[in-house]
Amino acid sequence: MSLLYALDIIGTFVFAISGIRLAAKKKMDLFGAMVIGFVTAVGGGTTRDVLLGSYPVSWVQDVNLPLTIALAVPFTFIFRKYIVNLKRTFFMFDTIGIALFTISGMQKALSTGIHPALAIVMGMVSAVMGGVIRDILCNEIPLIFRKEIYATACLAGGLVFSLLDYYTDLTENVIYLITTVVIIAIRVVSIKYDLSMPKMKDAPMDGAD
Repeated sequence: MSLLYALDIIGTFVFAISGIRLAAKKKMDLFGAMVIGFVTAVGGGTTRDVLLGSYPVSWVQDVNLPLTIALAVPFTFIFRKYIVNLKRTFFMFDTIGIALFTISGMQKALSTGIHPALAIVMGMVSAVMGGVIRDILCNEIPLIFRKEIYATACLAGGLVFSLLDYYTDLTENVIYLITTVVIIAIRVVSIKYDLSMPKMKDAPMDGAD
């Protein structure tokens, strides 16, 4: 088992927990929590594979992914009191998760021969679309559209990955590490200093009071 694959499994587990926690806040039943955890963890990769025309989608080819998500449900239920007190830990794992999903998404996209710029977008899709689907199903405005610098961090990391891969002779592991550090740094700084993208403001209509 490669380090990247092991960390990808961890990212899947943490993403599933984030979905299950939101389902619990919405007072969903066990099945609802499983569904929300599942789409949070694999929604991004599935969307990417559909856009790339890559079938069967990734989680269908690897039984470890749905098993990891299934394990997250009882884990969250049993340790829910402790998980609430580990916000910083799960924030870090979530950030590492989006970094890894950005990298794996880009690699999958590049393997199909698409343009590197589009591969960056596919990396972002892999990282954030699960959360978007989760929030929509839970009747929430998706986080990436309203508050934190999230998708932007993935795009920046994807750009760094692409530049290092194209212009340097660094090994894959070093590029993975640098990309992950960039995404983590952007997320941590944005949270610490409460940074966000500018919000759209509607212009007043002519003749309005």
